[in-house]
Amino acid sequence: MKSRFVRVLMALLIMLAPLVTYPKSADAAASKFITSVNTTSKVVALTFDDGADGANTNKILDILAKNNVKATFFLTGSGANHHPQYIKNIAAKGHQLGNHSFSHPDFTKLTATQMKTELDRTEAIVKSLTGKTTKPIFRAPFGAVNSAVLNGVGAAGYGYTIQWNIDTIDWKGLTASQINTKVQSNIKPGSIVLMHTGAGAPGTPLALPTMISQLKAKGYKFVTVSQLLAYQQAPTGKTYTVKSGDTLYSIARAYNVTVAALAAANKITNYNLISVGQVLVIPGTTVTPPPTTTVKYTVKSGDTLYKIATLYKTTVAKIAAANNITNVNSIYVGQVLIIPGTTVTPPPATTVKYTVKSGDTLYKIATAYNTTVAKIAAANNITNVNLISVGQMLTIPR
Repeated sequence: MKSRFVRVLMALLIMLAPLVTYPKSADAAASKFITSVNTTSKVVALTFDDGADGANTNKILDILAKNNVKATFFLTGSGANHHPQYIKNIAAKGHQLGNHSFSHPDFTKLTATQMKTELDRTEAIVKSLTGKTTKPIFRAPFGAVNSAVLNGVGAAGYGYTIQWNIDTIDWKGLTASQINTKVQSNIKPGSIVLMHTGAGAPGTPLALPTMISQLKAKGYKFVTVSQLLAYQQAPTGKTYTVKSGDTLYSIARAYNVTVAALAAANKITNYNLISVGQVLVIPGTTVTPPPTTTVKYTVKSGDTLYKIATLYKTTVAKIAAANNITNVNSIYVGQVLIIPGTTVTPPPATTVKYTVKSGDTLYKIATAYNTTVAKIAAANNITNVNLISVGQMLTIPR
C-alpha cells in the first residue's frame, strides 16, 4: 500500500514538473565599445597587440621602463604559448594585460560559444603564467566588431571592447618617422594608440623614444587603458554607441526622439553618415538653455524650413530640433521659430526708408524686409493696406 502511494506521488510530481517555473538569470550586459575617452585631461594610452612572435616585446619593455611609462598589452593565447617568458616580463613590469583571443580569428564569424572558448583559453594561459587576469578588457582581432560580438564578449566577462582612435599601421613596416607623425598629428586628450610587438613592425621600438618625449613635451601623461577609462567624463545626457546595422532612424525610434533632433544634438549634417563605434548623445535627457545668440523668426507666406535655414546659415535639422518640429514640411504663416546656434545678430531697433515702385504691394515690401504688413501700415499711418502709390516714401520698421 505504501509503495503504491509512493508511485502515485512520483507520477504526480512528474506530471507537474513542466508547470514549475524557475527564475531566469539576468542577461549579461554587452561589452562597451571604446575608441577613445571623452576628457579634457591630457592623458593617452599606448597599447600593443602581441601576436605569434612578439619579436620586439623586450625592446619595447626596455624603452617604456626607461621613460617610466605604463602601457597595455593585448595578448593572444598562441603568442603566450610561443613566448611565455615575454608575457611574464610584461606582467612583471606592471603593464596592464588584455585579451586578444587565442588564435586571432574574425569574431564576427564566430558563435558566442566559440568567442568564449577563444577568450577562456587565453585567460587560462595568461593567468597560469602571470597570476593576473586579462579581464575586463578585450581587443577584437582585425578590429572586427558588431553587436553580436559585443554581446558575446560581454557574456564572457569582458565589459570593454577596446578599439583605438590612432592606428599607426606599424605592421605595414612603416618607418619610425612615419609612425611618430601619425601619432603626433592625431593625438587628443583621451586617445588610444594602436601598435604591435611583432617582427612585422620594426619601426615601433625605434619610434617610441621620440614619440614619448614629444608627447610629454605637449603635456601628455601615459596611462593604462583601465586608468584611461576612469577619466571618462559624464555626458550631458544619455549616450548610445553606434553598432553595425544601425541607422539614425532606428536609433531615434528606439529612444523615442526625432531623427532631426538626434542629428542636431550630434552636429550631423548627413543623416546617412554614422559610423560603428561613434558615440551619440541622445537629446531630451537634459535641458540646455538656448545660446545667447539665438534669433527668433516669424514664418511668412512662401517660407520653407530650408529657405529659413539658408537665410540664417544653419541647418533644417537644427531648426527642427530647436522647435520640436517632427515634420519639416509643416510650418505655418505667423509661427515664431527659434533659430539656434547662429551668430547672426538681431537687427538693431531702427528704421529704413523705402520708395514705392511700380508693382509693389505692402506684402511684397514686408517680405523683402523681413517684417509684417501690419507693422509697415502702423509705422506709416496707413489705414487701407491696399492703397499705396508709386513714389510714396515708406518707413520700414525693424
